[in-house]
Amino acid sequence: MGGRVALITGGTRGIGLASARALAAEGWDLALCGVREQEAVRQTLEELAAGGTAAHYVRADVGEDDAAERLVAAVRERFGRLDLLVNNAGVAPRERKDILEATRESFDRLLRINLRGPYFLTQAAARWMLEQKAASPAYRASIIFITSISATVASVDRGEYCISKAGLSMASLLWSARLAEEGISVFEVRPGVIRTDMTAGVAAKYDALLEQGLTLQRRWGTPEDVGRAVAMLARGDLAYSTGQVVMVDGGFSVRRL
Repeated sequence: MGGRVALITGGTRGIGLASARALAAEGWDLALCGVREQEAVRQTLEELAAGGTAAHYVRADVGEDDAAERLVAAVRERFGRLDLLVNNAGVAPRERKDILEATRESFDRLLRINLRGPYFLTQAAARWMLEQKAASPAYRASIIFITSISATVASVDRGEYCISKAGLSMASLLWSARLAEEGISVFEVRPGVIRTDMTAGVAAKYDALLEQGLTLQRRWGTPEDVGRAVAMLARGDLAYSTGQVVMVDGGFSVRRL
């Protein structure tokens, strides 16, 4: 049993990688999940390892039926413990379509990856966390769901994405309610307009909206903004706040007249 270990899905790019870097800076060892080949993430793993972090990559699509068990087994084999799960992996529609034209295939794909996958990964991870707590009463664990302002903001050209994030927000509430009595904290981090690969195709649209005052802070959010929030929660800075939503949206959600 070594130091604290975090499993981050989608952990080799964007928000997931920023979270990995923030946790590595605080001494965490990391298991990172993604769908790319090992060679494609080699430099990222070397970068994290250069700072003293043990970084292990597991290639897995969280939407696959056996992904939860494979990921937990891989972390157990490599590290022997798990202290934090960051449910970050997610996808956008391959093509934005008005909900009058949206396809069942796209809907099923997003619900499978964005909602069903993390829901059952949380189940598998929580079961192991409970085993560890039974073995060591001093053990402390937490789970973080990365959602989106799309959990409550309607975008009719990507309805399946909004529904998947709304469901994930409820999953965070459900798991916080179930695991509180076991001493496992669960949080939701809800990013706003973040500059990542996912938003690259609509950058011009958001550039204009931000300039017009879409958010109180008139800039793009960065993956690092979200990573710092993840690190704060992982440290236990909000120890009496399980089930809460941490907004990282530049003031987007502040209602104004």
